[in-house]
Amino acid sequence: MKAIVCADRNWGIGYHNRLLVSIPHDARFFQQQTEGKIVVMGHHTLDSLPGGKPMTGRTNLVLSGLPDLQVRGAEIVHNRAELFQRLKQENPDDIYVIGGGKVYELLLPYCDTAYVTRVDESYQADTWFPPIDYMPEWQKEEESEEQTYFDIAYTFCTYRKKYHTELPES
Repeated sequence: MKAIVCADRNWGIGYHNRLLVSIPHDARFFQQQTEGKIVVMGHHTLDSLPGGKPMTGRTNLVLSGLPDLQVRGAEIVHNRAELFQRLKQENPDDIYVIGGGKVYELLLPYCDTAYVTRVDESYQADTWFPPIDYMPEWQKEEESEEQTYFDIAYTFCTYRKKYHTELPES
């Protein structure tokens, strides 16, 4: 399983249910990585997508505590046990965790790769990605040359987990 995220210097990823910054090259990277795959998100992340609609060309798996939530084009799971059971049915290489903060916290321990677009700026945020630079089980394996979009500097980083952790039974 993989995580994919765009984070600022302080690992901020969102504010008021919106991305902190929009970088076209990052959006293209996200599109290329997740096309034809399973994307796992919380219902707030789903709400933040254009029109609040699931992404096309992907299987959208939404974790939500809202018991009556139904979304055309998305599969809804209502708790950790249901989510883990559903994820075990899939090839882990086809699963991408895309947010929000609580979903990243829940699933990052079971990911083996994290694709992080690091923005060299600090923004006001209310949602964060776990700071994997400071987690001993994670190692940065690749970092692109610094790129810019107008005055925004950023790099693409690939982190790998040093060991594998299986999804729990519940």
